[in-house]
Amino acid sequence: MKKTELIFTALLVPLDFLMIILAGIVAYFLRFSSFFQEIRAVIFNLPFEYYLKILTLVALSWIVIFAFSGLYAVNARRKFIDELYKIFLACSSGMMLIFTVIFIKRELFDSRFIILAGWILSIIFVFLGRLTVRKIQRIFFKKGIGAHNLIIIGEDKTTENIVKLFKENPEWGYRVIDWVKDYKKDWNKLLQLVKENRIDEILQCEDRGEEALELVIFCNEHHIVYKYIPTLFETQATNIEINYLGGFPIIELKKTPLDGWKKILKRIFDIVGSILAIIVFSPIMLLVAIAIKLDSKGPIFFGYQRIGQHGKPFFYFKFRSMIDGAHKMRYDPQFRKKVYDTRGWNKENPMIKYKNDPRVTRVGKILRRTSLDELPEFFNVLIGKMSLVGPRPHEPEEVAKYKREFKKLLTIKPGITGLSQISGRSDLNFSEEARLDIYYIENWKLKLDLYILFKTPFVLFKKRKAD
Repeated sequence: MKKTELIFTALLVPLDFLMIILAGIVAYFLRFSSFFQEIRAVIFNLPFEYYLKILTLVALSWIVIFAFSGLYAVNARRKFIDELYKIFLACSSGMMLIFTVIFIKRELFDSRFIILAGWILSIIFVFLGRLTVRKIQRIFFKKGIGAHNLIIIGEDKTTENIVKLFKENPEWGYRVIDWVKDYKKDWNKLLQLVKENRIDEILQCEDRGEEALELVIFCNEHHIVYKYIPTLFETQATNIEINYLGGFPIIELKKTPLDGWKKILKRIFDIVGSILAIIVFSPIMLLVAIAIKLDSKGPIFFGYQRIGQHGKPFFYFKFRSMIDGAHKMRYDPQFRKKVYDTRGWNKENPMIKYKNDPRVTRVGKILRRTSLDELPEFFNVLIGKMSLVGPRPHEPEEVAKYKREFKKLLTIKPGITGLSQISGRSDLNFSEEARLDIYYIENWKLKLDLYILFKTPFVLFKKRKAD
């Protein structure tokens, strides 16, 4: 554990306390402001000194609730949405405590506005305070202060991509000390780095098998954190249910948590989200339609079959971004010879993606780079063929070449965006994309959908290899 992590975690306690106090003070003066007094005059007497004493006691009790809620866990690398979710729950629990005390004492607080405004402002202020601390910590990480020294082990393409990711994102808090392709051959190098006290963590990326036990023992012996990238089976086996029959444990691999009421909740979320998106983006869709007609001959929309949930085909359409008739050229061997194929099309990788595709129109390049060509997909979400978040829908020719384990991707409805889209978009190879999407299927939560939707706009403008 780095000292800087302990310091930043410890700073959160007084910072949260000050943010709660600040939220309460702002709520108090808002109620006494001329704007709100014009709406409803103040008819109670609540001296600020007396209110501040109550507020201090409330803030102290909320800090205790925050602690029990896990908001002061050391080395908790929570995502944005997770942090906000925990703060919301903790502040709401604190508010329930206030209501309970009021009920027991049988005394009404002078102003309901101050209580409700204080609750809302405390969520906002505490989150902004923590966001500031996180930004400062990331600045420290970029300068190498408090970063974890990391050894990455593996020699496949996935390992190469992971090494690149860590080096390009120092704000994650990791410094790649070395990339070891074969740890058995470089065993002496690992021992030397341990002697120099230069290793904090080891990340193993390839399929480990039984040989990984030796590396785990090595990490335990030298007090090094061991991490690994799960295999496809391990990704699928994260969601299990254990039952006992006749005294014997029976483990069931659950396909997805998306069942029962959770499935209903996701559908309601999709309907509301797609309606709002259609309303908000309708002016943009109109402009895109005009631009397509002015740029090239052909229809505004391009539609064809894709494979949806449980392998059932559905009519998929989006704004046309290629020349008319381009889809027929996709599987033409002569065309594939002329155009450099960044992915290939083989048993290992069923997807065809071209770099600098000559079929893409001028407007189409802009639409694809910004993903505006996919806006009509919200209509497919509305009618229930797709979801806002899920694995991307593939074509019948691609699905026909799926490995058996990849058919897990057809468990749920395909999505407009997904975990693989925010983790690399079309730059990922198919196995990497499948691993991420299967993880999503096995670990679905509504807050994960919210996180993916929040992050999607930030990755839309990242340059992709396959245009």
